[in-house]
Amino acid sequence: MYGSAGRPRNAAHYNTVMSRQVALACRAVVKRFGDVTAVDGLDLDVARGECFGLLGPNGAGKTTTIEMLEGLQAPDAGEVEVLGLRWADSADALRPRLGIQLQETQLAEKLSVAETLELFGSFYPSGPGVDGLLALVGLEAKRDAWVGKLSGGQKQRLSVACALAGEPEVLFLDEPTTGLDPQSRLQLWDVLQRFKARGGTLLLTTHYMDEAATLCDRIGIVDKGKLIALGTPAALVQGLGTAHVIEIDLDGDAPAPSVEALAPLAGVVDARVEGRTIALGSSAIHETVPAVLGVLAAARVPMRELRTHSASLEDVFVSLTGRHLRDE
Repeated sequence: MYGSAGRPRNAAHYNTVMSRQVALACRAVVKRFGDVTAVDGLDLDVARGECFGLLGPNGAGKTTTIEMLEGLQAPDAGEVEVLGLRWADSADALRPRLGIQLQETQLAEKLSVAETLELFGSFYPSGPGVDGLLALVGLEAKRDAWVGKLSGGQKQRLSVACALAGEPEVLFLDEPTTGLDPQSRLQLWDVLQRFKARGGTLLLTTHYMDEAATLCDRIGIVDKGKLIALGTPAALVQGLGTAHVIEIDLDGDAPAPSVEALAPLAGVVDARVEGRTIALGSSAIHETVPAVLGVLAAARVPMRELRTHSASLEDVFVSLTGRHLRDE
């Protein structure tokens, strides 16, 4: 017997990856919207108890992938499993086991925080209750405050508390800290880390690379509906093959040196020219900086600023997609 992806459902490999240790699984998943293929043969596993980050440019297929895992979209081909079950025949069993936090959750502003949590808790057969949820997200002092009077960070924490109302096994988070101040971000990180410490599984999207590096055990980068990189944050950075990144902002109107002129320089592993900015990945920064400054001097191209930093997830993302995640 074959599934919609044309793979034998009883094959040993299929049974292994769909084992009880896998919380979320996509196998050769395809999703089309008219002539647009949003997800193109995606294979993905998220282990139980793991925090997994799904990163990618806008239009890469992240949201569509998550919506299929949440049961909001059905794949056109391939297999999706959540906690070992399929949405087609186990939707009622799955819904109480999942928590979903949207990027912009619209809550009733004239309800109090406690009333909001009581309402969401009533949707589930069991849960930590209002007091337990308030303690989880650190909103005890706002128990009787109207939702409309909360700060942005407090609303985000309340949104996460609503997603935790049924004590989910899996928590889906769509850019949970967008727009939050640094203190609110750290408070929410603590909530998520404590959820994971209790054995929960998280799948999140984020535009903040420091957030992905701090929270995620593994990261998958998608582009054009395909998974183009997968690994721990440290392994992805190591895979660049470069220890440092040099960025030079040019001044004046003189043409920037070409990539072909920069790539052979000492220590250069990767070279990009983006408008008036040169970006070089280097394995020997002490050799690359003098070499590139020599090229600029010889070409009489003035420099406005030079910056260096250790290679990061942002550099991995740019190297793979040609874009900065923060600009998406």
